[in-house]
Formats: sequence, C-alpha cells, structure tokens
Amino acid sequence: MRLHKFAQVDAFVALDLAGADAASGPVRWARKVLQGGAKDLARSQTYTYAVLQMRRSGASAGISAEAAQRTESVSGFVAEAMSLVSDGTYLPDAAKGISEHDLAPLRNSDPRTVARLGAFSAECDGLSAVVAADQAVGLEGRSVVLEGFSTSGPALVEAVTQRGGRIVGLATAEGSLTASEGFDPTAVAEAWAASREDADARKGGSAAGATALRLLAGDSELDAAEELWAISADVVFTGSKMGVVNHVVAQGLECLALVPCGRLAYTAKALAVLRSQDIVAVPDFLALAGSTIAAWSDPDTRDDKVRAEVADTVSLLMSEALSSADGAFLGACYTAETFLSTWQDDLPFGRPLAS
Repeated sequence: MRLHKFAQVDAFVALDLAGADAASGPVRWARKVLQGGAKDLARSQTYTYAVLQMRRSGASAGISAEAAQRTESVSGFVAEAMSLVSDGTYLPDAAKGISEHDLAPLRNSDPRTVARLGAFSAECDGLSAVVAADQAVGLEGRSVVLEGFSTSGPALVEAVTQRGGRIVGLATAEGSLTASEGFDPTAVAEAWAASREDADARKGGSAAGATALRLLAGDSELDAAEELWAISADVVFTGSKMGVVNHVVAQGLECLALVPCGRLAYTAKALAVLRSQDIVAVPDFLALAGSTIAAWSDPDTRDDKVRAEVADTVSLLMSEALSSADGAFLGACYTAETFLSTWQDDLPFGRPLAS
C-alpha cells in the first residue's frame, strides 16, 4: 500500500497495488479523513477488481478541511489530481462529502464510461447486492430490512420486490421506519427523487436517505435508528458506515443472510460470530461489484444489457463463493486471491474487513 500525499491541499490517496493497469476508489471529504479507513476501502476495491478478474487496483482518497474551506480544498484536490487521472494512477469515485459535480473537471481524462458513474453505478450496486442475497438464501417470500438507506436504496428496494421479497424496515443514521406489509418501491423511488432535490450535496446520499424516510413517514415520527436491528427479518442489508456490524450487533442477529450495501459493513470479529450462527456473510467486494462492472462497460452497450451482465456475473461468483466449505466470504477471497497471484509476486496483507 502506497500513500500519495498532495502538495497544495491536505489530502492523500492510498494506492493498494503496484503494477496495476489503473486504480480507482472513493474520495471523501471531512474535517479529518483517517488514513486507516482509506486503506481499508482501497483493499475492498482491490478485491472487487480481483474477483472480476480485472488487473486493476483499489485506491481511496481523503480531503481534510473545515466546512468553510471545503470548496477551496476540493478544487485544489481536483486541480492536483488531474495528472493522476490522466495516467490512470487514481480514478476517483464520489463518496462522502463529494459530488459528481465536484469531480466533473476530471472526467474528460477518466478512461471509464463516465456516463455510468454516479447514479447508474449506485443503481448497479443495489442490483448486485440483491442478486448476491438472492443467490445466497433466495428472496421469494423473504422479509428484508435495509440499514443504511442511501444512493443505491431505491434500486435495491425495487430489485428485492421484483424477486418476491418484502422490505419491512428502512433506516439511516438518523432514524428508522417500518412497514409490516412491505414498502412500495414506487413510493420509495418518489420519496428519494424528492429528497435529492433538497439534499446537501456535501452530505451525499445519507442526507437524501434521511429526508426520504421522513417523507415516507408522513405525519408519523421516525423510530430510533438502532430499533431496526430488533426487527425480525430473513435478510439484513447493511452499510451506513464502516464496521456498523460489530461482534455485539452480530450476536443479536437472527437473519439468514447479512448483505453489505456499503463497503466494509462488518468487522472480522462479526464475521466469526456470523459463521458460528450459520448466517451467510456476503462479502462486500462481491455484493458491490455492480458499480465496477458498470464503470468499465462498453459505452455502446445498452443500460439493460449492463444490468443483465451485473446480475449474471454476481450470481455466478456468489454461487462459487457459497460452494466453499469455509463460507461465502472466504470463498470469494480465494477466487480473488487466485487471480491476484497471477500478476502480484505477493498477496496484499489483510483481507477487506472493517477494523
């Protein structure tokens, strides 16, 4: 793992592997972005590339600045990142505190299919997470909760419903909402669309998600966010923040499968607990492979064909991971590491799990 520090702004990029054709991953802004979390995010993206048999590396950038200096700092990051994007050293994805608008000056040099970054990539992540869950335990007739309702949320809700599942709970860090009969995906999509108009771009999808829940709640009050964990459900999608499912949260789960809808959703200790309870722990780097498939798709391919490729690819890879006697997470790791061994002298130290 190499750390590239910016000269003109308090920012850095963690670059996971040497010798890659290109490196990509999130760029985040906050008062203080920690390098440890960025390195973990880079590793997760590396494993996504590897499980997809792509000779590319994960990366992750952080911009640290007070709110009053955000605009100036982000502009400085973009100006200095121009040369990194041009040679493929780092291709940024908008994440917490950063919008696609912020990164627009860099997109002309980005070799990916730029039109499929942003909203379409998020849609494909929602789809890939649902496909992974469906392959793991089957969604027909299943009750489902979604912790961390954000950018991929509407697509995830729709994909679950299409496969016969029922979303009975939604949550963000600000609150939760339940519907025993299941949320209508059209109502969820409309609430999301309305919330995006008012959301602060600097806060990203989490702010829009919170607003959407309030719109869905109408005159009712939202429950506390942590109450979602008490809802009885067959499948739990989670990912409001890194490590949101630690070993304590994992011990209280009674679901059949835990599926990340955000990177590094569970810790190493939580993984051990999940295995002991026979809960399928879907690997984040596979559940969220949809955006990577979309980003590197042929620009002339129709969107519906890209969605079909996402579904077919993730379904096959998840089936292979489930066949491992060591569980789905390690099964997918073995696939990724077999490919990494074909072009790296040594495997990177540490698998993609939250600290």
